[in-house]
Amino acid sequence: MVIYMLTDLQKEIIDLKQKKNAIILAHNYQPEEIQEVADFLGDSLELCIKASKIKDNDLIVFCGVDFMAETAYILNSNKKIIIPDREAECPMAHMLSYNQVIEAKEKHPDAAVVLYVNSLAEAKAEADILVTSANALEVVESLDEDKILFGPDNNLANFVAKQTKKEIIPLPVGGHCYVHKMFHEGDIAFTREKYPNAEVVVHPECSMAVQSLADHVLSTGGMINLAKESDSDEFIIGTEIDLITRLNREIPDKKFYPLLDEAICKTMKLHSLGKVKNALLNEEFEISVPDDVAKKSLKAVLKMIDVSK
Repeated sequence: MVIYMLTDLQKEIIDLKQKKNAIILAHNYQPEEIQEVADFLGDSLELCIKASKIKDNDLIVFCGVDFMAETAYILNSNKKIIIPDREAECPMAHMLSYNQVIEAKEKHPDAAVVLYVNSLAEAKAEADILVTSANALEVVESLDEDKILFGPDNNLANFVAKQTKKEIIPLPVGGHCYVHKMFHEGDIAFTREKYPNAEVVVHPECSMAVQSLADHVLSTGGMINLAKESDSDEFIIGTEIDLITRLNREIPDKKFYPLLDEAICKTMKLHSLGKVKNALLNEEFEISVPDDVAKKSLKAVLKMIDVSK
């Protein structure tokens, strides 16, 4: 069990959680002070599964980006979902619109629509099933269709395409995560020379060139599991910098080095302890999804969770 030396503000947040019968869900990319007050910390898939099992809490505070809070609402439309900063948006999720999905479905009527959970609710409503970076190949392989519309991350689409005989059609062309796009082949060469005994682990949102040079290509949850189970003691981590914050705290006997110090998701960092306290105290800012969109999206979310069990 990890024990923290909590600040006064963190203690206030924990007291407010109890008074409000609230739960704080936080993504692995949140800063340390928020990771420490979270009731549950995970990657997109783990957060989806956790959100699907919440029964006793009245209030869910989601320290992540907009599509994550929307997914929590889709799974818990009878509860109040709060995001501490309403500007915490995922740029990649906004690259794929509802209209783009409709147009692609009309162009490829025989294709299944597989959308990354990193999509907005309106786009999710048009998907047959959702995926995360942890289960994308597993989900695609579970489908009967041989043609797959896959969006919005092109690198994750290409990662799946390399491992399946099915035709993967990226949607839209150019969809990407700006943080993982920062990594280049030279970063791997530089860090391997600096840390010759470390294994290189990168996220499937990285370019195919970067993926090809890594020892492992894994979701953030997969990276944590690898670090815990591997005999290796040193790892170069190719994802957002605050995953290393969690790794250092939970696996202190191993060493973790960033593939790139500048790999920071600015919108993830919009949340702060002060904003989390405000979210609990004033129950703002509330996230909701239109009923018809939430109902259609729920089917795709639950299908993904079912395949991942």
